Amino acid sequence: MFDLSGRTAFITGSGQGLGAVIAHTLSDQGASVILNDLFADRADGVAAEINAAGGNAVTAIGDISDLDALRVAKDAAEAAIGSTVDILINNAGIPAGGMNLEKFLDTDPSTWHRQVDLNGYGTFNTCYVMVPGMLDKGWGRVVTIVSEGGRIGDPGVAVYGAAKAMGMTFMKSLANEYSRFGVNFNSISLGTFGAPGAFSQEHQDRMARNYATKRLGTWADIAPAVLWLASEEAGWVTGQTIPINGGYATS
Repeated sequence: MFDLSGRTAFITGSGQGLGAVIAHTLSDQGASVILNDLFADRADGVAAEINAAGGNAVTAIGDISDLDALRVAKDAAEAAIGSTVDILINNAGIPAGGMNLEKFLDTDPSTWHRQVDLNGYGTFNTCYVMVPGMLDKGWGRVVTIVSEGGRIGDPGVAVYGAAKAMGMTFMKSLANEYSRFGVNFNSISLGTFGAPGAFSQEHQDRMARNYATKRLGTWADIAPAVLWLASEEAGWVTGQTIPINGGYATS
């Protein structure tokens, strides 16, 4: 079950964090993986780990908000790995330099484009470049990582949430346009994660009280859902936004 042998996955933002865990998970199930990241040293490190474990990984370094650069990186990576992309994981979502929690009227308008460029245009670009090849094959999977900040409307992340909501709606529209040809499009909407160093332990404990599980998420909570949506077994799942949030919206 969930065997990805013979498939090739392109994973954005896969030099660290969730993207790296997704890359390892898909590789463990037999997929060849193309690791996209802004920083070559990060992607090279993950690729080395996967190849040392017997997988097949190459890197595609560059900014997905640059359409022409993305085309070049994708073509070079496909040539290096020896196959074309049929699984796309839109994971990149936090701009270089990070982001702050702040009310909308306290934000600097000059920073808004960073979220829209990455989460909006970046996702448009990857689909524009990768989906035609999937349509040619008559099989493909696109999974976009979005946020409960966009699905529910959490305070402090208005611009980030709005940019993530673009990805949710985009997946639904593409599903209606192209899933009849064998390519499925879905989103996974994430709750808050206890990433090391992101918050103090006291703050993490306080946030966890808002969750039915009384804990924040880990990357390992997400990767199996990505694997399922990328697999043959998810063939009748498309146009959906699946929340993985520890029961946040329930509690």
